[in-house]
Amino acid sequence: MPMKTIFDKPTKEELISRINSLNKNSNAQWGKMNISQMVRHCTLWDEMALGKTKLKQVFVGRLFGKMALKSMIKDEKPLQRNIGSLPELIIIEPSGDLEILKKQWITSLEEYAYLNDDHEFIHSFFGKLNKKQTGLLAYKHTDHHLRQFGV
Repeated sequence: MPMKTIFDKPTKEELISRINSLNKNSNAQWGKMNISQMVRHCTLWDEMALGKTKLKQVFVGRLFGKMALKSMIKDEKPLQRNIGSLPELIIIEPSGDLEILKKQWITSLEEYAYLNDDHEFIHSFFGKLNKKQTGLLAYKHTDHHLRQFGV
């Protein structure tokens, strides 16, 4: 069975259904983010992966990034709890209505369908990711945060 990717329509629809089940009473099972911070964080992550936000790879990422990426996307195993976040994607004060934030996140997930086959982006830790790697990591990142909030 192939690994789940954001580019698989049924997989993306399942993620969107899970996002739609989030509400203001959704509580984190782990980590420091509240529901609004998590939704905004994921939208910003997608903007990075879609190439809308440009980042440079940090030095430690140049040393260990590719190895860490390979380990993360080699199988179906979900991302582990409490892994660190990129400083650029830490949300201190989320603003906006949760329903609007969820719609923005869903819109960003829908945009993956329009990426070219030669799509690449620079993750500030993992470095350059191709379209296949982007699809696998985007799924795992989204799934990780939905599991964080119990959906």
